Amino acid sequence: MIPGLDALVAGRHGDPFAILGPHGEEIRSFQPGARGITVLARDDGEELGRLEQIHPTGLFAGRVSRQVPYRLRIDWPGSVQEVEDPYSFGLLLGPLDLHLFAEGRHFELAKVFGSQAMTVDGVAGVRFALWAPNAQRVSIVGEFNGWDGRRHPMRLRREAGVWELFIPRLRPGATYKYELIGADGTMLPLKADPVAVATEMPPATASRIPDPTPFLWSDAAWMAERGARQAPDAPISVYEVHPGSWWRDAEGESPDWDRLADRLIPYAQGMGFTHIEFLPVMEHPFGGSWGYQPLGMFAPSARFGSPMGFARFVDRAHGAGLGIILDWVPAHFPTDAHGLYRFDGTALYEHSDPREGFHLDWNTAIYNFGRNEVRGFLLASAIHWLEHYHIDGLRVDAVASMLYRDYSRPAGEWIPNRYGGRENLEAVAFVQELNAVVAERCPGAVMIAEESTAWPGVTRPTQEGGLGFHYKWNMGWMHDTLHYIEEDPIHRRYHHDSMTFGLVYAWSENFILPLSHDEVVYGKGSLFGKMPGDPWQKFANLRAYLAFMWTHPGKKLLFMGGEIAQPTEWNHDAALSWGLLDDARHRGIQRLLHDLNAAYRSIPALHRQDASPEGFRWVVGNDRDQSIFAWLRFGGPEDRPALVVCNMTPMPRHGYRVGVPTNGVWHEVVNTDGAAYGGTNSGNGGSVQAEMVACHGFDQSLSLFLPPLAVIVLTHQG
Repeated sequence: MIPGLDALVAGRHGDPFAILGPHGEEIRSFQPGARGITVLARDDGEELGRLEQIHPTGLFAGRVSRQVPYRLRIDWPGSVQEVEDPYSFGLLLGPLDLHLFAEGRHFELAKVFGSQAMTVDGVAGVRFALWAPNAQRVSIVGEFNGWDGRRHPMRLRREAGVWELFIPRLRPGATYKYELIGADGTMLPLKADPVAVATEMPPATASRIPDPTPFLWSDAAWMAERGARQAPDAPISVYEVHPGSWWRDAEGESPDWDRLADRLIPYAQGMGFTHIEFLPVMEHPFGGSWGYQPLGMFAPSARFGSPMGFARFVDRAHGAGLGIILDWVPAHFPTDAHGLYRFDGTALYEHSDPREGFHLDWNTAIYNFGRNEVRGFLLASAIHWLEHYHIDGLRVDAVASMLYRDYSRPAGEWIPNRYGGRENLEAVAFVQELNAVVAERCPGAVMIAEESTAWPGVTRPTQEGGLGFHYKWNMGWMHDTLHYIEEDPIHRRYHHDSMTFGLVYAWSENFILPLSHDEVVYGKGSLFGKMPGDPWQKFANLRAYLAFMWTHPGKKLLFMGGEIAQPTEWNHDAALSWGLLDDARHRGIQRLLHDLNAAYRSIPALHRQDASPEGFRWVVGNDRDQSIFAWLRFGGPEDRPALVVCNMTPMPRHGYRVGVPTNGVWHEVVNTDGAAYGGTNSGNGGSVQAEMVACHGFDQSLSLFLPPLAVIVLTHQG
């Protein structure tokens, strides 16, 4: 009697190599349903012996004439199969891989774990590797073995809690999952591969063996230049996009990456944006989460085509001069049965205590940032997108929820840190390590924080004690200015400080000004819908607000639809209302955005010192009675200054005097009241001569006509 035989045939043996494969001159193979097995020499096909069925479930055993690499000829009802024995191969993962993984420092997990098409001992097949240290048994299941967990149980590398197996002759494209028996002996729901780089189409949830063919990139010039293109002194204008609802075909279907590239890339380039930022494209089970509840942290969603298609999109965008930023979610994950939650029957990726491991707002699990393997899993995910797909930046979602142990928790329902405080020290250390590793491995890439509190030093370098991000979304600016612009102009004098307060802290971090998807959902109305007044005033207000934003210190981000004055909230199940552009008023908003992007890029004073107080000076900051704002923007010593004047009421202002630092002619480069944008076409005739009339601390000034609900931008021409 073979020890453990009953457990093996029942699919519950944790060490299949102890029974299966070669054992001296005897070979054993478990092939339920087979009629007979012949052992052949791998090199010349010589018959070495026959295996006889020794258990009715399908266990075969027999002696061979000589011990050499072999393959099995399996006689199935109606067919014959020749294949190498998975249990004849030795250890697969090297000690360095296992050591680095256990330390949380293996940044190339996507090349080692998951499913890897490769050749082992001259045999083509697929190697699988999975971390599940508390499982009693793990098997690979798929169509190739009838989803039978008895057929391909894996070997446990106990030193790292990693299971591995090489399945010969398996090919890319096949779908698979893992069948685990948990620590308590319970059979768990089938699990998708946490490190899968390809998946099947949702709502199906299996992982897919990827094509190992390397993508041939053509973006070397872009990669060499992107550091300068994304620096604090560069113009950065981001178009935020949900790929499934930006555009849909005549049948209402979302495009794949190639069809999306045909339309979105030339559109964003033509509009003058410098970057496209995608809501999370990582595989996620629920489309209504917009990707913010991902489970495939290494896999582009199959909703939009293949991983190779996504790589082609990025390559084409770079060829068009566009950077690609991805939203990335390391704060939490959904509790779907096929995912990471209680992966091996224990709280493996998450904390076991719900006061640390469960997010009340989103009903999701929170990663255990203090565990090496979990921290390394997330670090490797970030590096995978940046290195494998040449992504130019990651916008890290919900950073505030990571940094605070009491985030959105009632008193008494959170656990203080070891010092008794509310800071999540493990999450802070993870974020700092993440940004330090990205800086070391991915030169030129940027890390962006969605951080909604006043945590100090978000964009300060890690070596100086900061979190190490390059940019932070300025959520305070967004909330304050939207509150202001939603007010009826007659009441704006009482909210004047909402527009000026952002300049009090504008240089405390490197900021991006976001008008994101979060502001056009859940009953908040569209950006256009927030504007007060009759239709003319709504369009004028939106034009003025966009110009205010584009001339304000800070990089820019606008969610899709804002540039065409979409009147309704964003619906992720429908395309944008592109037919609106048949209306000249909506085309006017779009043209204004194009021209604002052009001015922002071409006028150094509007971007070169975005992150420096030397780049800004108030000229008129306290005219609350007339709701007028005026400021100067400065670039380098050789750059001409720019003057911005905002009239946030529907009352035109004649002869409004504004001091300027230099004499001569000031050219009106932007006027949001222009006829081309849908305005009244009133202004200053294209240019204004400065007069030697002292004003606002300057020896000379301009006498300006300020159109109603409008912003004008002037540059000094000498």
